[in-house]
Amino acid sequence: MLRRLALAALACADADEKVRRVNELHQGDTLTIETAAPDTSGLVLPGRPPRPGLVGPDELAHRSPNTVAGRAGLLHALAHIEFNAINLALDAIWRFDGLPDEYYRDWLRVAAEEAFHFTLLRDHLKTLGYAYGDFPAHNGLWEMAERTADDALARLALVPRTLEARGLDASPPIRKKLQSAGDTMAAGILDIILRDEIGHVRVGNHWFRHLCRQRGLDPIAVYASLSRQYRAPRLKGPFNLEARRQAGFEEAELDALVTSAGVAGAPL
Repeated sequence: MLRRLALAALACADADEKVRRVNELHQGDTLTIETAAPDTSGLVLPGRPPRPGLVGPDELAHRSPNTVAGRAGLLHALAHIEFNAINLALDAIWRFDGLPDEYYRDWLRVAAEEAFHFTLLRDHLKTLGYAYGDFPAHNGLWEMAERTADDALARLALVPRTLEARGLDASPPIRKKLQSAGDTMAAGILDIILRDEIGHVRVGNHWFRHLCRQRGLDPIAVYASLSRQYRAPRLKGPFNLEARRQAGFEEAELDALVTSAGVAGAPL
């Protein structure tokens, strides 16, 4: 039941309805968890509204957060990341078989928290005179989800532990820009998101290591191999090492991260 309903929420194209379904699912956390993945026949995944239009990362305009439009563009980009993160958590629930019940419940909690983040950002965007969909967006998070659809280990390595962990590094400088622009409310929202995202990356670390133990793999070696195989972006510093420690990265992993990034990988 849980995985089928998570798939239905993933396929939902209306943002408000998707958030409502996720919240209802989370509140009904005692639902049965099916053994086999549900049928996806006839579904378009992920469901998303017709706006925003999707473009390549290089096509996104860079705007100063010191203007209302520039700040709105930045908040819109963050809202789109959170919307994608809802879909990623739902996809992690329905797609992968054979994991403990707690895995599915962990990702349901993550989906609910991502829905909360999306709502906070979207509602604040409205106070600036803009709506979700008013700016173009890129689809990098979901593209990596599609690349790793064949293997839960790859998904956990390269989405929560790589792309979403980048948010831990990016959050402090973005918060500083918003605070400097006088948007105290937006800065406070970033504080909430960082707090929760540390937990989300910790979930990814936990289940990545669970699968590594199950398969008899070394986490550092297999992470490097998966990064090459699935063409993960090369991570650049500075890194928020304290947030990464709180999210469950071990010192050997952080040393490897900083070493691979070179001089630009210094911590925040």
